Amino acid sequence: MKHFILFMLLGSSVLATAQNKILFSYDTAGNQINRELCINCQTGKKAIDVKKITKEDLIKSDVSDQISYYPNPVKEELYLAWDLVNNNTVTSIQVYSLSGQLLQSFQNMNKSNRQNIPFANYPRGVYAVVLFYSNGEQKSIKIIKQ
Repeated sequence: MKHFILFMLLGSSVLATAQNKILFSYDTAGNQINRELCINCQTGKKAIDVKKITKEDLIKSDVSDQISYYPNPVKEELYLAWDLVNNNTVTSIQVYSLSGQLLQSFQNMNKSNRQNIPFANYPRGVYAVVLFYSNGEQKSIKIIKQ
């Protein structure tokens, strides 16, 4: 399984792009009044506080999937949420480095449907977050740390 995750991460990391953007604000006369560097921007939106995240801000890991997360790329903390379908609960979450090393593990998730994962102490790079379900299924998402 570790080799599969590594292969998926390596393949998808080639396609990954993370951008910084500069946002400009103008007054009614057309004069530039504000210039702001936006890190973790997606389609021009600013990064928001985890407590203020709405369903529209979350990124779906797949169209058919029930996992949502914010932001990607991440700087400090990843907000992860999932929908419980057919009583199939998430039992644990594990965070892996690109080399396959287990960095964090969150256990006993049966009664929860969300988790904040700190990334502040990790170096820049690509990480895999793997969710383990009660029916034995596993789903992984690729996270970029800036």
